[in-house]
Amino acid sequence: MVRKNFMQAQPKWKSLFSSRKNRAYIILISKEFKVENEVFTIDEIPDDVLTGWLGHELGHVMDYRRRSSLGMIFFGIKYLYSPTHIKEVERAADDYAVKHGMGDYILKTKEFILNHTSLSDAYKNHMRKFYLSPEEISELINRYAETGKKPSLEELS
Repeated sequence: MVRKNFMQAQPKWKSLFSSRKNRAYIILISKEFKVENEVFTIDEIPDDVLTGWLGHELGHVMDYRRRSSLGMIFFGIKYLYSPTHIKEVERAADDYAVKHGMGDYILKTKEFILNHTSLSDAYKNHMRKFYLSPEEISELINRYAETGKKPSLEELS
């Protein structure tokens, strides 16, 4: 089971000491998602929302790919202790996902989380604090659509 999250992207431990090109990643997905006393099973979450969640995690992988092994270690330590770093990282993952065509799914995921009546206000406030808002996601979708900019091979590697 994934600790504290429904999905979690991370490098495979052994590959962390390989070159960036040879690093391997895994995305852990919990069969259940627990927010305080509310439990959702993976089957209860709409497909578009799951796709958006997965897109967000793939955004993390894209972010990880540009970091050195030592950089990944410092990254992990900062994630444990710095709320500012958490906010930067989570927003960057959403940005990567939107930039690579996952915007509508990311938007559906955020709206599901923020508008689901049984999720607590504390959890929703956590999401508002650390992640892009639906409005910010819509702005990114429009910005990337206006520029027509597709990611370059350099950006993808």
